[in-house]
Amino acid sequence: MFSRAYKTLVTIPPLAWVALFLLTPYALMFCYSFWSVSSLQIIVHSWNLENYRQLLQRPVYWETLLRSMWIAARVMMFSLLLGYPLAYFLSFYGGKRKDLLYQMVIIPLWVSYLVRAYAWKTILGSDGVLNGLLQYTHLTRHPLEFFLYSPFAVVLTLTHIYTPFAFLPIYAALEHIPRNLIEASHDLGATPAQTFGKVIFPLSIPGVLAGATFAFVLSLGDFLAPLLLGGPSGIMISNIVVSLFGAAYNWPLGAAISLCMLLVVVSLLFFSERLEKKWSFS
Repeated sequence: MFSRAYKTLVTIPPLAWVALFLLTPYALMFCYSFWSVSSLQIIVHSWNLENYRQLLQRPVYWETLLRSMWIAARVMMFSLLLGYPLAYFLSFYGGKRKDLLYQMVIIPLWVSYLVRAYAWKTILGSDGVLNGLLQYTHLTRHPLEFFLYSPFAVVLTLTHIYTPFAFLPIYAALEHIPRNLIEASHDLGATPAQTFGKVIFPLSIPGVLAGATFAFVLSLGDFLAPLLLGGPSGIMISNIVVSLFGAAYNWPLGAAISLCMLLVVVSLLFFSERLEKKWSFS
């Protein structure tokens, strides 16, 4: 229906955009990871593996990366535990209020990230709402310090921020399940629990995998929530990258860490895609 010239004209702009703003920065980051910084804080374009050697020899980077992955894994788990029941309720029991409830779920996405992060900082602080409520009900005599500037605060904040991202693909997967399959399950004598375990949940696994991937990847790359609420024990690998590209002015080492994070994320996306194809329903 369309000529080759038209197809080329339509295809070139998006490909050029991707190449300029996605592939080119990745290529520059790859090059920087093999360069070094001199004692005069000048980037030396001499190719070497010193940055990767530092990553292997200094346990602080690997410990921070593992802690970041553990925080992201907890955020992913809690986001799924909150998002799946909510998506299930909206899909099967929302009724006429389905659209309204759906809008209420995604409304937090309209609010600034910083506003939500600072809101949790206000809630969890020593003079915050939570400590004030605990002292008012005489459950505690003094403010609890572990609420703020801890991994707990980071996990709680990131779960609140990224639960809608886990909810959306799960809800889409549940909405695409043919309702006649559920009716057939009931007609064959299956209980609601058996219908959920053998029909609904298996067919919603692609959405669960997509939501889990969103929550994990976005949490792993987050640096504002750990900066505002994490404290020394809640610092994540992205905060180290920001510091290396900022005050430390060690772009090559920051690029090497970023490249390692990119490999982790791409491997996770590849694995998730393979699982989604395996469990997809046509």
